[in-house]
Amino acid sequence: MKKKLQNVILKEMRYSKLFGKTVRDFPKEEVSTNAKLLIKAGFIDKLMAGSFTLLPLGFRVKEKIEQIVREEMDKTGANEMLMPLLHPKEIWNETGRWETAKEVMYQFKKENKEYALSFTHEEIVLDIIRKKISTYKDLPVKVYHFSTKFRDEPRAKSGILRGREFLMKDLYSVHLTAEDLDKYYWEVADAYLRVFKRLGFEVKIVEAAGGVFTDSHTHEFQVLCDQGEDTIYYCDCGSSCDCNFAENKEITTVKTGDKCPKCNDCKIKESKAIEVGNIFKFGTVYSEKMGVYVMDSSGKKVTVHFASYGIGITRLIGTLVELFHDDKGIIWPKVVAPYRMHLIGLQGAKADDLYKKLQDEGIEVLYDDRDVSAGQKFADADLIGIPVRLVISEKTAGKVEWKERSSDKTELISVEEAIKRPKA
Repeated sequence: MKKKLQNVILKEMRYSKLFGKTVRDFPKEEVSTNAKLLIKAGFIDKLMAGSFTLLPLGFRVKEKIEQIVREEMDKTGANEMLMPLLHPKEIWNETGRWETAKEVMYQFKKENKEYALSFTHEEIVLDIIRKKISTYKDLPVKVYHFSTKFRDEPRAKSGILRGREFLMKDLYSVHLTAEDLDKYYWEVADAYLRVFKRLGFEVKIVEAAGGVFTDSHTHEFQVLCDQGEDTIYYCDCGSSCDCNFAENKEITTVKTGDKCPKCNDCKIKESKAIEVGNIFKFGTVYSEKMGVYVMDSSGKKVTVHFASYGIGITRLIGTLVELFHDDKGIIWPKVVAPYRMHLIGLQGAKADDLYKKLQDEGIEVLYDDRDVSAGQKFADADLIGIPVRLVISEKTAGKVEWKERSSDKTELISVEEAIKRPKA
């Protein structure tokens, strides 16, 4: 997989050949920053409310995010697979969610049979597990996939933060005991924190309601952001304590300025936030309904314990843009940027030479080789938001202008230094 991804990353890319360039306008109904910038910069295209195409630049960002998530899921011992998106009614009837989750599911009939499009995969993975395991020696099972989800979202108005069709990583685990489940549950929580730290996010683990998934409280991973749709209340402990109290508005009884109910010292703050991940402990509720059992070491038939863990991949793209942008465009963190460098040639032959050298060194580079004005090239580079802009022109006199997207500072460096720096 890593080799395959590497081949995708290092293929040649001249901006003149790129499908999905910057555009002047975006749909007038779009109010969210992520939608405006991602559409204008050529990362996504809107089909309808809540449904977007990832254009080549957006697809590359998606691939980078998925690889980070994949690496951290693999560290927990989970196996990657891929499950179907079209589900028969019968499987959802086993848990009763064909009726209880009807409002969020896309359901339809074809040739006298009823189906649903996947809004989640709990029932599907438990069906697979009951076919494949029979003894406690087969446990625990930890499996995940990256797939499309479909949800009948009535408020699809925040760009790719809230879609009717979106990409998600969902992980599922099955355990012999509640204790073993609880241990892995918090291992995954730590893995999630590592994912979000690598993306440049500061997140809070927030207690929340389970919605259509469970009657029990769950844990969300929330990024503080003024454009977020959730409201959370949390302990403003800073470095003074580590109680980490945080609750979603939907379940909390605290309010701004209250004394923290956990540490009984710090004050409660309120903030808007974007949910970027969640984890659910179901216990034996679903496995009992679907008859997922194993024989324990004494030969007794026992119900397995079950949990699920989700990260919205396309939502992460939108969150990155909401957090990392300025009035000129996007500012991608280098770990997820579609390319490491954006080369602008205002003096053709020498720019071609540098482009080839960067390619030969395995450095990701988007080369703007178009016959357009320097102003347009610079504006597009700022809008697209690749971490480093390189410029070669008559004014650079055999050197290269280096400018980081997050800074106004420019400097002239040698070609050799331009090739060396990205590897440092």
